Amino acid sequence: MKVHLFALLALIGTPLLSVQADTLKINGSTTVNLPAAEASEILRSEKKMDIQIDTQGGSAGGISMLGEGLVQIGMISKHVSDEERAKFPKVTFKEIQVGEDAVALIVSADVWEGGVKSITKQQAADIYEGKIKNWKQIGGPDKRIAFFNKEPGRGTWEVFVHWVYGSPKKAPQVSFPEVGGNEETRNKVASTKGALSQLSSSWADGKTVFALSIKTEDGKEISPANENIANRSYPLSRPLFLLTNGEPTGDTKTFVDFMLSDRGQDLVKKHGYLKLSELK
Repeated sequence: MKVHLFALLALIGTPLLSVQADTLKINGSTTVNLPAAEASEILRSEKKMDIQIDTQGGSAGGISMLGEGLVQIGMISKHVSDEERAKFPKVTFKEIQVGEDAVALIVSADVWEGGVKSITKQQAADIYEGKIKNWKQIGGPDKRIAFFNKEPGRGTWEVFVHWVYGSPKKAPQVSFPEVGGNEETRNKVASTKGALSQLSSSWADGKTVFALSIKTEDGKEISPANENIANRSYPLSRPLFLLTNGEPTGDTKTFVDFMLSDRGQDLVKKHGYLKLSELK
């Protein structure tokens, strides 16, 4: 009886193990996820590929899960840092750019309608450090600033602190409420009076949340418009990557090649990002 049971379990277990081994696992940035998820749908249908895609932990999650061998592709909206590479010395992180995006500082409708349309780097730093607590201090309405900070480690947060402080290591410890993915961030800001946060610019819809322009030292205001992202005059632009361990092969290569193809690049454009051919 035990032999029969073992044989039955083996018979059942074999195909399950085979499916698991053939599954292409992808995890990381909610920003990169939009075109990647749609690419996954196409490849499941056309090439019968088994693909699991998730956004646990954002870019930091994509890097750590690839480093630990839990996924074959990470999705990241920042470069892999030296510290992250040092954590996984046996992994050869290969960044493959698939598009370009920007981080916007977004505000709620009451702030926008109250006259705040741009912000300087110094003002952003002072808000982050708690020196500016009310919008009227920078010409806006008499309302407390409700700052929602992106979780440290996410690509959006790192682009912001790189711009303000030059390095994430130089960013001070803060105690603001934290937000995770793009959808959560947009919803929090849209539903909170006096709100401000960092967000992928493509998610700033101009209806529920509004992207501030960056005011330079000479008084020029630069919005996160596509032409300013393409020529990198907007200071918070950033590349979007697929991350692999060495040169991609097999299903990993099939996925990467699709994202770099005209069809894949059209998906990047469809979701509000710049495709590679648009970069200057």
